Formats: sequence, structure tokens, C-alpha cells
Amino acid sequence: MIILKKEKVKRKTQLNKRKKDYKSDQLIGGKNVDDAERNQPEEKPGATKKEQTNKEIMLVTYIFIGLLVLVLAYITKFMISDSSEVINNAYNGRQDLLSEQIIRGDIISSDDKILAHTVTEKNGKEKRVYPYGSMFTHIVGRFSKGKTGLEASENFHLLTSNNNAISKIFRELSGEKNIGDNIITTLDSELQKAAYNALGNYKGAVVVTEPASGKILAMVSKPDYDPNNIDTLWEDLLEDSDNNSALINRATQGLYPPGSTFKILTALEYMKENPDYKKYTYNCVGKGKFNNVTINCYNNKVHGKEDIKESFAKSCNSSFANIGITLDISSFRKLCDSFLFNAPLPTNLVYNQSSFVLTKKSSKTEIPQTVIGQGKTQITPLHNALIVSTIANGGVMMKPYVVDHIENQNGNIIKKYMPEIYKTIITPDEAGILTDFMTEVVKHGTATSLKNDNYTVAGKTGSAEYKEDKPAHAWFIGFAPAEKPEIAVSIIVESVGTGSEYAVPIASDIFETYFNNK
Repeated sequence: MIILKKEKVKRKTQLNKRKKDYKSDQLIGGKNVDDAERNQPEEKPGATKKEQTNKEIMLVTYIFIGLLVLVLAYITKFMISDSSEVINNAYNGRQDLLSEQIIRGDIISSDDKILAHTVTEKNGKEKRVYPYGSMFTHIVGRFSKGKTGLEASENFHLLTSNNNAISKIFRELSGEKNIGDNIITTLDSELQKAAYNALGNYKGAVVVTEPASGKILAMVSKPDYDPNNIDTLWEDLLEDSDNNSALINRATQGLYPPGSTFKILTALEYMKENPDYKKYTYNCVGKGKFNNVTINCYNNKVHGKEDIKESFAKSCNSSFANIGITLDISSFRKLCDSFLFNAPLPTNLVYNQSSFVLTKKSSKTEIPQTVIGQGKTQITPLHNALIVSTIANGGVMMKPYVVDHIENQNGNIIKKYMPEIYKTIITPDEAGILTDFMTEVVKHGTATSLKNDNYTVAGKTGSAEYKEDKPAHAWFIGFAPAEKPEIAVSIIVESVGTGSEYAVPIASDIFETYFNNK
């Protein structure tokens, strides 16, 4: 009995211990596990792995959707803006197919003169005709022996017909070619003629623009050739035994020292660095030594005591060399770069890039020559036209353009080109000060032959030396009327002498033609 009773007590003790241990195991952080489990969603085996897989699938899906959107965006951009450029590429065989189906459209001036036209001869052969001969050679271009000028840049549009669909189908069924669209340019035939005749037999270039819009009103380059006779002239033009480089458009591709026209930027930098620039004075004795470099005024002319405005009007080399050696060259470099030296020009014309190489690391002996437009600086007439047009337009540079609109055979406008701002380079006040300086050049300086009672002219002459035994290149850039500019010019005459003697008379003929025809 005693043993049996002890066994019962032992079993009861073990049972109580198990219950205690069980309850202890069920408690987690003071809570019963049963209660905690009731508040949790039922966990499914493998749920975490499945969710991770879904995320990876969604990521891949989003990547493919993104790529698809990019492809569609590119295709849309290509169809809207890039397709004509690709088709217009000289290496694109589609051009040959277009020419088999379409008669090339006309190129027409802003005053409705035909500059390029296709005629069909009796034998059925098509011939490109240029009614003005060599007058528009470089800007309109040629069709044979490799397209150039507008014949190249507008090739796609000239070989595209946007005539009435029914009319097009009727011509196709009749075995006739459709007629391509016409290119209506911004070129003024009267201004082109005036510039062409005024340049005469000299080598050089003329660019005429409308500063407020960027329209190119005239562009002449000489020596030139008659594109009507290109097949017979071709070998001689390639041989170039006379060193004429007639195939080059000097207006956009010719690189020249800017001469004293560059003093516009030198004066501007000095004014930016010196708010009290009006107090500047210099006594010119005809020459001077600056950074161990001797700078002579033209013909060693003594200009006497002068301020910055008089120095500019008289184009005093020694005064501007004196100004130049005080400049912050890094700041000057930034100013020149802002005016698109060492940078692409905002145009689809074929051109060479202008260069300004002076830096703070350059030898100080380079400064005196550079600031007066000599040294290593190079510029095209088109670029100089953009600079002077920017000043005329209150500091805003417009993108230059030569196509006004495209129209079909019936005169319906297919595409219209509008003026477009490239960027604001200087303030209106700075442009106004430079205009005042340039007006003084005409009133009392090196371009007094442009002074007249009908309109005011602002400008700057330049004589750019390039070889010791050769006369200087003659420059003139300017605009009129000075108070509200309508027309700007950039003119260079190669290896003749001073700008006042050779370039200014050309500007005079262009201004007279423009204002007399208004």
C-alpha cells in the first residue's frame, strides 16, 4: 500500500511538470501562441519564393515595355524629322528611284525669280537650267558632278511631289512623271545682283542678312563658274591651275583673319571688365611696343589723344593693343566662344568652323596681334555676318536660314520655315553701346563714304594682313538703319588693301539697292 501510494504521487508530480512545461512553451513574449496564430494569416508553404519570381517577371516586363516605347519614339522622330535627311543623303539609292518618277522642282527667289529649273529636251532627256548663270552658283549650287548648295540640302523636297492625289495618279497612268515641289528661298535677286556686280572681278565673298529674322538675303562668292556648263568646265575646275578655288563657297568655307572687325569683341570685353571705360585715354604716335611686340597703325598714321570710342572709329591699332594687354584672357576667351568661335554654327549650310586659339597659357607676345584681329584667329564671312547681325538685333543671335517655304506645283504651301532664336549673347545695353561706336565709324571714322541723308549706317572696317609681300584683305561689316536695323552685310575682298577703299563701296551699293527698292 505504501509503495502504491508513492507511485501515484510520483505520477501526479510528473503530470504537473509536463503541464507546466507545455504552458511555458506556449508563451511567447507574454502572449499565448494560440492567440498569436489566430491573428496571423495562414502561411502558405513556398509563398516567399513565388513572390520573388513574380517580381522578377514584372521587372523584365517593364524593361521590354520601356525598350518598346523608346523604339516607337525613335521611329516617330525619324518619320517626322529625320527621314528626309536620311533620304537626302547622297549615298541613299532611293534618290535614283525618286528621280525616275518625279521631275525635279524649281528653286525660286523671294521675289519670284526662277533660279534653277528642269527642262525636258526633244530627246526626252532632262536638263537642269540656271537662268542667272554664275550669279547664284554657290548658294543655289549645281545638280551635275555632285550636288552642292540648295540642290543638295533640299534634294529630297525637290524630288517629292505633293500635288493633288488624283492629278498624280492620272499622270502616272498616262506614263508621265509627276512634278516635284518648289523651294522658295529667302534670297532677293536684286540684292544678289547688286552684291555680285559690286564685287566685280575681285576674289572674295558677300553675305547679306535680315538681322531680326536670320534670313539670308544674298550670298556671293568669287571666283565662280557657270553651273550650266559644269560638264565642260569640270576638269579645269579640278585642276585649278590659276589657284582660284572656284568650287569653294568662300562665304561659308573661306577662313580669313578678321582684321579690325575683331575690335568689336575686344572693345566689348574691355567694357565688360571696366565699367568706367569712358575714362579711357591713349595718345597714339602711330606705333607702340606692347609685350615686346611692335604694333603699327595703318601707314603709321598718328591719331593723337583719343578715348575708346575714337580709337574704335579710327581703327587705331596701337590703342587697341594697349587695351588688349590689360584684358583677362580667360574671360576674353569665354566671350569669343559665346560668339561661336571654336564652335558649330547653327546652320545646315556647308561651312568651316572659325577659330580663336588664345588662352591664359598662350605667350603674352600673341596678345597684341590677336586683339587687333591678326595672329592666329580665323573667321568666315558667314560667321562675321552672324556677329554683326547679333549686335543689330539687340544681342540676340538668330539662326540663319535660306529656305522660306516649300510649295507644290499649284502654289500651295507644304512647309513654312519660321525665324528661330539661337541664343541671347549680350545685353541690349551692350549692343546699343557697340552700335553707337559703329555709327561713329561712319560719321567720323574709316567708313565716312557711307554717310548719307536717307538712312544711317553702323559698321566696322578691317584690313587683315596675311602675307608680308601681299596687300591686306579688305573687310566691312555693318547694318542699316542704325536705329532700327533691317539689313546687315559682311564683305571681304581678298588681297587688295583697306576695307574703307574696297569693301565699303560694295556695302554702299547693297544698301542703296535695298532702300531704293523698298
